[in-house]
Amino acid sequence: MLYPVYVHPGDKDHAHGVTVPDFPGCFSAADDWAEIPPMVQEAAELYFDDEAMEIPPPTPLEELTRREAFQGGVWMMVDIDTARIRPKAQRLNISLPEPLVRRIDDYARTHRMTRSGFLAQAAENALRSESRKGV
Repeated sequence: MLYPVYVHPGDKDHAHGVTVPDFPGCFSAADDWAEIPPMVQEAAELYFDDEAMEIPPPTPLEELTRREAFQGGVWMMVDIDTARIRPKAQRLNISLPEPLVRRIDDYARTHRMTRSGFLAQAAENALRSESRKGV
């Protein structure tokens, strides 16, 4: 899933500092720009390791860029593999109407997700919405 990360650009003597705003306290560093995505993945996996917290959906970049704490740096969208954060997946066998499966697959592909990732996120969103209503 694509998450916005805030980068404090480094220089020849300092690494790029990276913050993941959707995961408070999750940060990393990388000497090279190409190293940022794998370092963010590693940081996210460590952040959630042995924790029972929910993985939040990405905050829209437009909202984050307005925050005073994130001025003067650079934004980067990083594809965090949330399946690697929660590796204890349970395999399910479900049946859905074929047109719905096509729509799910189209949506997931457009949003750089897997079918399973989309279904898990949809379920989490529905359950979160219900809990907010007090149902």
